[in-house]
Amino acid sequence: MTIIIGIIFLGILVFLHELGHFLAAKLSGVKVEAFSIGMGPVLLHKEWKGTDWRISLLPFGGYCAMKGEQDFEEYYNGNSQIDHNSFYGVKAIFRAFIGFAGPLANFLFSVLAFFIIALTGYTYYSAGNTIRLATEQYPELHSAAKEAGITSGDRIIRINEKETEDFSAIYTEIAAHGDEDILIEVERNGEILNFIVHTDLDKNTGEGKIGVMSDETSVEPRQAVRYSFFPALYQGFSQTFKLIYLSIKGITTLFKGVNITESIAGPARITNMLGETARSGFSAGFREGCVSVLQFMALISISLFIMNLLPIPILDGFLVLTSVVEAVFGIKVSPKAKNIVQYAGIALIAILFTLAISGDFHYFSELLNAKK
Repeated sequence: MTIIIGIIFLGILVFLHELGHFLAAKLSGVKVEAFSIGMGPVLLHKEWKGTDWRISLLPFGGYCAMKGEQDFEEYYNGNSQIDHNSFYGVKAIFRAFIGFAGPLANFLFSVLAFFIIALTGYTYYSAGNTIRLATEQYPELHSAAKEAGITSGDRIIRINEKETEDFSAIYTEIAAHGDEDILIEVERNGEILNFIVHTDLDKNTGEGKIGVMSDETSVEPRQAVRYSFFPALYQGFSQTFKLIYLSIKGITTLFKGVNITESIAGPARITNMLGETARSGFSAGFREGCVSVLQFMALISISLFIMNLLPIPILDGFLVLTSVVEAVFGIKVSPKAKNIVQYAGIALIAILFTLAISGDFHYFSELLNAKK
């Protein structure tokens, strides 16, 4: 059931991404021949208003097939017989718009998700911001906080000038700054002290750590702030841009020796995690379940936004880049150059996909072993 729930929610994100391409194509005057949720053999289909709407066997991914997408060589060679309602029959700026619309749909979904969360508010459980050193319970661990002079009983009230009202905020801020110097402001016996702490980097997760633990006795329900319409809309954009920043920052940690098979999740693991998030979230209450699902879907949606805008052939980013260059400078990519770059792009995607599948296999193997 967990997998089925995950497939449904992941399918929603794929649908929105492809719907972005579909709407942009329609607005640009390009005929959409097929629209599919899923890849591979077609299970169900129905033609409606000139488009073949499909549900395909493999539930990961989808496509929006436009008329004349394969006519690149004819277009490059100046073939005047290309239909005006085909992909290469419209101006380059419209092709850029079509390519960008899919990732844009994922961006807008994230804004909507965080807008709804800010508008409705939610209850979450967290310990307070009084910490204890992890070395007191686990002497073998390294504690960057201890080395910097922080002691058990200190209240961490700010990190990099951002207020940390509870341990959840402390964890979030530290996790985003692996192998970096951070400014930690603590309250100790009524006195405010500042410490520069160099965080450790967890090679399995890519997260920062400083070797502190929460006071478990201080865990209590806390209420997230509920905003009115326009402040909530601002939060939607603010949290989305923050997520983009953190996602790009997370990608950079891959070059710091992070275990890639642990850090990169493939489709199976993402689906399982999404389903598990929904199941555990809704078990705590309807509003909490909605918030958990929306937060996780926003994370995946922004990952799709960033990934698809990479200037790699077979991804939207390459189409956007080449179309903008053509629209602005009148320079067309030759078929030979496109093919060379495309093969390189396919090889890179294949390597990343293999790493992701390998990570999924390792993840589920450990999960099964833990249940034995």
